Amino acid sequence: MNPIGVAIVALVIGLGIGVLLTWALLRARRAEPSPTFEIAEPVVPAGVAEVLVVLPAAGVVVGPHDEVLQANAIARSLGLVRGSRISVPELLQLVRIVRREGDVRSVDLQIRQAARVASSYLTAQVAPLDESLILILADDQTTARRIEETRRDFVANISHELKTPIGAISLLAEAVEDAAEDPEAVRRFASRMGIESARLSDLVGQIIELSRVQADDPLADPEIVDVDEVLTDAVERRRMDAERHRITLTVAGVAGTRVLGNARQLGVAVGNLVENAIVYSDPGARVVVAAHVQARSDDDYVEITVSDNGIGIPPAELDRIFERFYRVDYARSRANGGTGLGLAIVKHIAAIHGGEVSVWSQVGQGSTFTLKIPAHLHQVAPVEEHVVSPNMQGPPEQTLPDRQEINQ
Repeated sequence: MNPIGVAIVALVIGLGIGVLLTWALLRARRAEPSPTFEIAEPVVPAGVAEVLVVLPAAGVVVGPHDEVLQANAIARSLGLVRGSRISVPELLQLVRIVRREGDVRSVDLQIRQAARVASSYLTAQVAPLDESLILILADDQTTARRIEETRRDFVANISHELKTPIGAISLLAEAVEDAAEDPEAVRRFASRMGIESARLSDLVGQIIELSRVQADDPLADPEIVDVDEVLTDAVERRRMDAERHRITLTVAGVAGTRVLGNARQLGVAVGNLVENAIVYSDPGARVVVAAHVQARSDDDYVEITVSDNGIGIPPAELDRIFERFYRVDYARSRANGGTGLGLAIVKHIAAIHGGEVSVWSQVGQGSTFTLKIPAHLHQVAPVEEHVVSPNMQGPPEQTLPDRQEINQ
């Protein structure tokens, strides 16, 4: 064989051996297991999840990449967490600052809800839990803030309401002094001073009454209240006012109804409703006070209604009439000594009895206020039955008399 042929054969054999070696190496590499790289997940310290569940505040544990590792139900209900992320930008920014600087920080937040829904107010504290975890604790301050706003509004309103009669009395006193030589003017000014003094006394009395009903819990030590007596007393106390305004008062409805609660408080509530009906009715109008029972059991709701055919309430005013110091017709209310606290007291008395107060009204046709109170009579221990001897005759069954009209 010539040298060129030998060289070609050697080259072909070498290429074949190279291909075989390459194939063998590739196969060997595929057979070897690929190396794996495990990323260590952040571990929440033992017991943290259990503590978050029982916390009365919102609690969130945030990982090193701003991911939410643990969050209790309060945090989600307040809208702090959505999915696995912090949904409040200010809070997320504070988490990053704490992670970077390692200091405990706090912030006041206003969480805006959907349209026409009141915002929530929170006080949040953010602290490092370890080198990679951040703990968020947030306390809902919404109720406390609203109470404080209500207190400020009440103080401002009461200051204004007290200032008016006090200022009037002061001016009238100066007028009396200047008119010392004019007996007729003195009598006129003195009469006005009496009216303003009575208005001031009524206002102070209503403030005291509101404070008293807010402090008392009628269901802590309840009594069985005869609704008939409550209605009759409320009408009798307003007899003079009704006569002066030429208003007819009528007691109607179902007799013999009872509830568990506080008779004095319920009397105040019904009395305020009757007084309100008289003030906002024209001469010759009629006010009807009635009691009704929705069902027949020991846990019925007793409805006490006070209806009039007076001037009525505009629809735009209905949502505000139970606010403190709010008056539908300010001039009429002031002329009759109204304080603007009567319906607020009614609403509170209904609430602490477990009930509610509502109103229906039509301008020019009148209004009906409904005080709905649960009877709660199932809570009363049953009365022991007395055994009657066979030869003794018990009292005959009595039927409840119809309600009587009380005309003023």
